[in-house]
Amino acid sequence: MSKQKKQRFEGIVYSTSDDFSYVESDNQEEGETLPNGKQKLKVGLDRKARKGKVVTLITGFIGTQDDLDVLAKVLKQKCGVGGSSKDGEILIQGEFKDKIIQYLQAEGYQVKGFGG
Repeated sequence: MSKQKKQRFEGIVYSTSDDFSYVESDNQEEGETLPNGKQKLKVGLDRKARKGKVVTLITGFIGTQDDLDVLAKVLKQKCGVGGSSKDGEILIQGEFKDKIIQYLQAEGYQVKGFGG
């Protein structure tokens, strides 16, 4: 179970009341995406569990899934390859670390490189 789901149900273990209805309180502001200047993204290369094929991994995005998908789409178009996005991570097929770092910095993101 992810941290988000664990936090969501924190505090309630069991209720014996027949008329009890649990209302989820969303402590996280899922509807808000941090501005580009406050995003601290990490860009690196990864080969794990990919049969030796290299992918560029962008992590640390804080915001909505829709905004993550938009950023992933732009990056895939800039590199001319496929990829995916979920759980605050973008995966770009191929070795495009330098190109992605340059683009993200030009867009105002705070970017750090990691890995090979």
